[in-house]
Amino acid sequence: MVMGLPLYKGLVTFKDETLTGNLGVRFEPRPICALGTALLLVCYIFMPSVVTLAFSIALFLAPLWLPPMLVRGAWRLWVIYKRSKYIFDQKYILLEIKPPRNLVKTPLAMESFLSSIHLTGGENTWYDRFRGGHRPFYSLEMTSFEGKVHLYIWGRADYRRIMESHLYAQYPGVQIMEVPDYTRMMSADPDEWGIWGTGFKKNPAPNPIPIKTYIEFGLDKVQKEPEQVDPMAHLVEYMSSIGKGEYIWLQFVFRAHRGERYGDKWLIRPRASKLNAAGVPYTWQDHGKEIVEDMRRKTRTPYIDPASGKEIPGFPNPTRGESDKMAAIERNITKLAFDVFIRGIYIAKSGHFNPIAITNLVGLMKPFSTEGWNGLNSSKGMKTFDDYPWEFWVGKRKDRYRRALVENYRRRQAFHDPFFEGEVKEKDAPILSTEELATLFHIPTQGTEAPGLARVPSSTGGAPPDLPV
Repeated sequence: MVMGLPLYKGLVTFKDETLTGNLGVRFEPRPICALGTALLLVCYIFMPSVVTLAFSIALFLAPLWLPPMLVRGAWRLWVIYKRSKYIFDQKYILLEIKPPRNLVKTPLAMESFLSSIHLTGGENTWYDRFRGGHRPFYSLEMTSFEGKVHLYIWGRADYRRIMESHLYAQYPGVQIMEVPDYTRMMSADPDEWGIWGTGFKKNPAPNPIPIKTYIEFGLDKVQKEPEQVDPMAHLVEYMSSIGKGEYIWLQFVFRAHRGERYGDKWLIRPRASKLNAAGVPYTWQDHGKEIVEDMRRKTRTPYIDPASGKEIPGFPNPTRGESDKMAAIERNITKLAFDVFIRGIYIAKSGHFNPIAITNLVGLMKPFSTEGWNGLNSSKGMKTFDDYPWEFWVGKRKDRYRRALVENYRRRQAFHDPFFEGEVKEKDAPILSTEELATLFHIPTQGTEAPGLARVPSSTGGAPPDLPV
């Protein structure tokens, strides 16, 4: 973020990220506000007539600027209130997923399940949005309790039948049961627990460029166990390796993508929507097509027409890598997409906190990254704090951050206000296709032999349909 000094605006600018990284100087809103107030008082002491004149002009022009500002602020608060109330009034459910021991399904099964819950209803009309309605959002979660790994899906209780039926359809033999919310089973108070957390965002490339998916790993077809390379296996193994008194929470909060990232803010931040050539909201599919077209244009080699002497653009002549990249983008944008918030939290009892776990958490998504395409990298998270000796009140600010991080995880906070400043911003949250999200989270097969993964102890089946009653 570029900030300007008040007295030298336009002449002196600096990046707060640069100063923070190099000098450990951090610009917090409250100190800046206090500094501005103090500066205003100093100016009033030495130049009272100038300050009085400035306030008089502002007061005289108040009928022009004050009503629009108040109306916009009141409208925003009203929409936030209605949406928050709507979310609070819903009943939510947490389902644990236990895979069978002999599962041989590919991640394509999870992709099919995700496509089935890609629902956009609830905010189609202005009245739906006015009363706080929103399209459903879900959370896929993987947790480790002292080395015991569990898989969950969280969502509105109204959608339980949809979630269960589509999971059973794709994973016969899987066991799904309602369980208490594990996030409420411990206080996660920074005074009692060591807490470190971060989010993940898609970079360095734009969202339509895919990460390394299960198709690149060869998991689009069933393979023999010695040949199978499941990128999710390292997540399960890492979570199984933590020790006594340690806990890891990982969640993927997602909803159907509708183009808010590109200008359509749906009442919360009212402004003109960005539309494509067809007159419909601009989405990541349009962005992906522009990227492919730009790549094709850059691969053209112009030549001189011998008859006219004019330069004529040649035909696209991409390299093998460029052709593969364009094909991957086109395959990616043809699939349904989700807005996704990814959070990871490491929690440990006093005396059990292992700093090496932070390094593993930061690099958790590295296997899904590839040079030249895209990747998932950790956001600032708790890295916001550099622990320089001159950082004032850093302990209190850390505790406030930790509490907010845990509370946002518990509420599965993602797409609606209030947003917490330290997390991934809404505009930076990844847009992932069903293929990408299924790569990051799917039901592990029998080839993933992590000892801590909770599985169904024995196969189960329903009663015969012709059983006499």
